[in-house]
Parts: sequence; structure tokens; C-alpha cells
Amino acid sequence: MLVADAQGVVVRRSDAVGPLLPAAAPGTSLVDVAPAWLCAAHSRLASVGPHAVPQTGPTVRGDIDGRHFEAHPTVRGDGSVAWWLVDDTAHQLVREALRRERERSAFLAKASSVLLASLNLGRCMDVTARMAAENLADAALVIAPARGQRLPMVTCVRGGVPATTTMTGDLDGVPGLAEALRGFPPVPSRWIDPATAPEWMTPEGFGPVGSIVITPLPGHGIPAGALILLRATETAAFSDEEEVFARLFAARAGAAMSAARLYAEQSTISDMLMRELLPPVLHQISGVDFAGGYRPSADHERIGGDFYDVHPATVEGEGSLVSLGDVCGKGLEAAVLTGKIRNTLHALLPLADDHQRMLSLLNTALLSSHHTRFATMVLASAVRRGSAVDLKLTSGGHPTPLIIRAGGTVEEADTHGTLIGAIPNVSSSTAAVSLAPGESCVLYTDGITEAKGGPMGDDLFGDERLKRALAGCAGMPAEGIVEHVQMLAAQWLGNRPHDDMAVVVISAPRTHHLSAVNGHTRGRFTA
Repeated sequence: MLVADAQGVVVRRSDAVGPLLPAAAPGTSLVDVAPAWLCAAHSRLASVGPHAVPQTGPTVRGDIDGRHFEAHPTVRGDGSVAWWLVDDTAHQLVREALRRERERSAFLAKASSVLLASLNLGRCMDVTARMAAENLADAALVIAPARGQRLPMVTCVRGGVPATTTMTGDLDGVPGLAEALRGFPPVPSRWIDPATAPEWMTPEGFGPVGSIVITPLPGHGIPAGALILLRATETAAFSDEEEVFARLFAARAGAAMSAARLYAEQSTISDMLMRELLPPVLHQISGVDFAGGYRPSADHERIGGDFYDVHPATVEGEGSLVSLGDVCGKGLEAAVLTGKIRNTLHALLPLADDHQRMLSLLNTALLSSHHTRFATMVLASAVRRGSAVDLKLTSGGHPTPLIIRAGGTVEEADTHGTLIGAIPNVSSSTAAVSLAPGESCVLYTDGITEAKGGPMGDDLFGDERLKRALAGCAGMPAEGIVEHVQMLAAQWLGNRPHDDMAVVVISAPRTHHLSAVNGHTRGRFTA
């Protein structure tokens, strides 16, 4: 305890205060023997004047000889102030450590949130370099695993913008870098001589490097790269505690980069497989017009359970094979079976003239697989003969093909059969149809006729409404019929959920009579 009167003269000093303020003897002036923060607090309290009873004042804090103290004042009746000094150094260190830990925890939480917000590898590298430069060092470099002979690298200086480059320098010249890229534990920063830092490691205009930390970016099973932290000579070197914290940050950054890399690889694989599963773009083949349209059940998907293909004839004079089918179900699982059916049909092309046998062999293949789904299908063989197109149509449990005649009438092809992949033996009948120039055959899936919508929202589009729509398409080209059907179905649905929808149109092109050169003899017909 230290007591000083209203004029700031020491009146009394306890033995415990002696070692702390040895010059504070009774009769000395407080400003000569005590720290400034204590003198200022005493002046404020002494100016209040004496009290009838002792009054406690506000606690003040400050340092004495490198230690932190709390001073608790009591204003006495004669105007003097008794100061009780409590050593608060240990508590202050604990509070400071807790504050730093909270700041670091908040930073790591923010880093995790920001890094995992993107599955783009380049963006993850940029964010890692920028956050490390702003919070851990004066500059940061993020190096990804090699692509061939080059190492992708992002460099960022505090307050700057991340820059992407490729590095081809000697890794062995930097202690711990090659090991970090292979996922080995980091070497202590004190083992790395900053003077030996290669030119590619130092950002332009950065100046001399004072200290370096190199830590791996651990990934999911394989290393995601390495993080290099640089501090300038005027900045304090990395402490052991800061190196440990850098590794904690690197673990989160590595996980995000690894996830982004895996996503990119899976996305590439998915795109490759998706391209194989997407319906083809149809055009005229061997004098026959083909057009097709497909809409998956979900707008965010590209494939589903409906499919179609056109296989040109390998021999002149034979028909091109058209297949259109509908696999039970939606989405990717149905698309996998769709791919199997399309591949099986492709293998059965030598039997393209025998629809019944193709459907029977396809049925056997589906029954022997682990899938429990079935499919409906229609096969059509189309061949140009003169100005007409001859068709053979075979249905395997599929909606009946519709024929649009030149006069605007719509006919149902006389074909029917059992669905594919459900029972051991399938049966079907084949219809022979001839299309005159300008006439068309429409193959479609039940996603169109079973589309629910309309004014009340729950009416089916239906077979009759489709026939009336097609009656107005007489003489239209194949592409126009496909677009018209898709437009009507979309308008009927609005924004309501729906099944996969596919439509294929086979048309006999209109022929044009060309006069002979001499203007008298009959010319030839061309499509």
C-alpha cells in the first residue's frame, strides 16, 4: 500500500511496496518516485477533496519495471489517497493469450468458410495466398503439384493482388520445398537461410527477405501443394507459435484445394461421360430428313431416361435405323441404363433389319444385368425409294408412332409389343408405312402426352391434343415439327414438374421438278 496526501506527497509506504518503489519514502513527491499513470490518477482523485467517509475510486492499470499492476484507490477523509497495488502480470498474459487465440480461431473459421465457398482450384489458390499475406506474413506463395514440367504458382504481397505464374526453378535449392510438395512435415524456419532464397521466390520490389516458412498443404490422400510465407528484414522473424499456426491454416487451405482438384477431375470425367449420353444432333441421312428434341425432367440436368439415336445404313439401299426409348425412372440412374441400352443396340446393328430379334436380344441383356428397371422402345427403319420414304416401325411397349399425311390427317402406325427388360420373352408386331414427299412420322415418349398442366394445372396433354397439334404440321419440315411439339408441351406445363420428354420426326423431303436444259423434255426430281 502507498498513501499520498492531496498535494501528492508520500505519507506512508508499506514494506511490500518498498522493493517495487524503493524511492517512495515518506515526504517525497509522488511525481518523482511513481510512474506517470499512477501520478495522473492520484491528481484526479485528490482534486475531488476530502470526504466524510472513505470513498473507493476507479481502478487504474499500468506497468512498473516490466510488470503489469492494478492500482485500487481509497480516498480518505483528510483528502489523502491510499493506493493498493496488485501484480496483475500473470492475468494480463493469460488475457492477452486468450485474445490472440480468439483472433486466430476467428481467422481460421473465416478462412475455412471462404476457402470452402469455391470449388475452383485457381480461386482457392488466390484466396490462400491473399489471406496468408494479409494475416501471416508480408508475402505468400502457393505452389500446386506439378503439371508436366511446370509448377502452377500464385504470389501475393500484403495489400496486393494475387498473381498467377508457373515455376520451373530448382526445388532442391530451397530447403524443405521439395519435401513439402511431397507431403513431408515442414522444416523449422530457422533452418532456412533467407539469403539463399532464389529469385523466383521473391516478389518484385519486395526487398531483402528476413525469414521464411515453408509448410505443406495437406490434401485428401495426396499433397495439395506447398505454402511459402515471407517476411521482410524489418519485420520480426517467425516464432515457433506462428509456425504452428501457419500449419493450421495450411491444413484448411490444403483441404479446400484438394476438394477443388477432385471436383475438377470428377467434373471432367462427368462431362466426358455426359457427351456420350447426350442425344445426337440429327440431320438428313441418305435422302431422309431426321430431327430430334429432348428435354430432361429437371432443368439443371442434361440427361435422363429418354433417348434416341439414328444409325445410318452401312450398305447402300438398306434402311437407317432409328431408336427412341424411355427408361423407367429419371436422372442419372436412368441415364446409366440408357447408355447401356444404346451401346447394346449399337452392337446389334448387323441385325438392324430384324426388329423383333433386336428387341429380344436387348431384353435378354437387360434381364441379365443388375438393374431392376425396364424400358419401352420403338424401332424404325427408314429408306428412300424414289421420292418416297419406306418405314418399318416396331413398338416394344412404347406409345404408337403417328403419321402426318399431306392432307393433314394423323394416323396411328399399326404396331404394338411388350416392354423391354421386364419378362423373359417379348413379342411385337412390325408395321410397314410409306411416306410421300412432305409427309412425316413422329416418334415420342409419354413425357409429352402425360405432361400435366393447362388452365387447371392437372390436365394431361393427352394423345388427342397431340394429334390435333400434329394435324396442323402437315407439310412442315422435320425440325419445325419437333420445335412445334416442344413449344406446345412447354406452354402446357408452365413451370410445373414433368417427366423426360423426347420426340423424333422422320420426314420424306419435298421434291422439286427441274426442267431439262432444252426446255422440252421432262427433268429429274431432287430433294
